[in-house]
Amino acid sequence: MEKKAKIYIAGHRGLVGSAVLKNLKGKGYENFILKTHAELDLTDSAAVKAFFEQEKPEYVFLAAAKVGGIVANNTYRADFIYANLMIQNNVIHQSYLNGVKKLLFLGSTCIYPKNCPQPMKEEYLLTDELEYTNEPYAIAKIAGIKTCESYNLQYGTNFISVMPTNLYGPNDNFDLEKSHVLPALIRKIHLGKALEQGNWDMVRKDLNNLPIEGVNGGADELSILQILGKYGISITKNQKVSVEIWGSGRPMREFLWSEDMADACVFLMEQRDFKDTYHTTSEIRNTHINIGTGVDISIADLAQLIKNKIGFEGEFLFNTDKPDGTMKKLTDVSKLNGLGWQHSMKLEDGIDVMYKWYLS
Repeated sequence: MEKKAKIYIAGHRGLVGSAVLKNLKGKGYENFILKTHAELDLTDSAAVKAFFEQEKPEYVFLAAAKVGGIVANNTYRADFIYANLMIQNNVIHQSYLNGVKKLLFLGSTCIYPKNCPQPMKEEYLLTDELEYTNEPYAIAKIAGIKTCESYNLQYGTNFISVMPTNLYGPNDNFDLEKSHVLPALIRKIHLGKALEQGNWDMVRKDLNNLPIEGVNGGADELSILQILGKYGISITKNQKVSVEIWGSGRPMREFLWSEDMADACVFLMEQRDFKDTYHTTSEIRNTHINIGTGVDISIADLAQLIKNKIGFEGEFLFNTDKPDGTMKKLTDVSKLNGLGWQHSMKLEDGIDVMYKWYLS
C-alpha cells in the first residue's frame, strides 16, 4: 500500500477496526475514509453502492460485523446471519465493481467444526458440523471467505480473508449482556473487588460509565445489588463476594491482543497477496489465514489470572447448568508464521494493559 493511498476501514470504532486504524496511523498512512454506522449502514445495499461510487477507496479493511458472546449469538440468530451476510456481500461486491486494489476480510475461528482436530488448521474448514450456539454467525463468515475466494478466482481480485482467534484489547465490549468472556471477567471481577472492599464509589462510577440493563450509579444499593446478582456478582451469606462463571471452567481458549491482530492485518495488506495464500493450482480452497498465538488457557485459569491481577479475594462459582461451548479451540498459526509474522504480546501483559485502559 502506498502511504497516501485512500484506505476505507469498515468498522473503525470497534475493537478490530480501531486497532487497525491506530496501526496504520503509526506507520504513516493518512488518507482514511471513516464512516460510523449512523453515517453509513452497511446492510443498506443502495447506500453502500453510492458510497463506493463516490469515495472510490483503493484499499478496504472489512472489520465491520455484528458480534457478541454465546448468549447474544444463540438468542439473536436471525440478526447475526442476516446482518453479517448483508454487510460483507455489499462491501465485497462494491469493492469488486469499483476496482479496489486489495481487500482484507476479517472473520473468526468459530468457522471451524465443533469437534475440530487441534490445533485448527485452515484445511479443516467445512469438514464437520459447527458449534450450534454460534452457527448462524459462523456460516456468515464462511460465506465471506468463499465470496472473497470466488471473486478472486472469477474476476482476478486481490481479496484476502483472515480468521483471528479470540481478541481482547482497548475499545473492547464490556457490556455484561453481550460481551465476550475476557472483558466480561475483567468487569465482573473488578466489580467483585469493589463490593468486597465496600467501595460504593467505585461501583457507582462503573455503572455510570456503562449501566447494566438501565441501572446506573444513581440507583439505590438494593437495586444495584440485584442487577449485579443477576450477572453473577453476589455477596454470600458469610459476607464473602462470589463471581459466577458460566460452564465448568474447563474449556480451553486462545486470546490475541487486538493490536497484534491489527499488525498482522497490516503486514498482510502491505506484503502479501491472494496468490501467497495457497500452493496448488487445481482446486484452490482454504485460502484464509488464521491469526493467533498458538497458545491457549482454560477459562478457570484465565479467571484466576485476572483475579490475581486485579486483587480480588472472593470466590468463583462455576455454573455447570450453562453451556461450555467448544471444549478446545486453538489455532494452527504455521501458515501465518510461514508468511513472515508472529505475535508479540503475552496474555499476562495484555491483561495488565487492558485493565488499566478499562480503569481510565
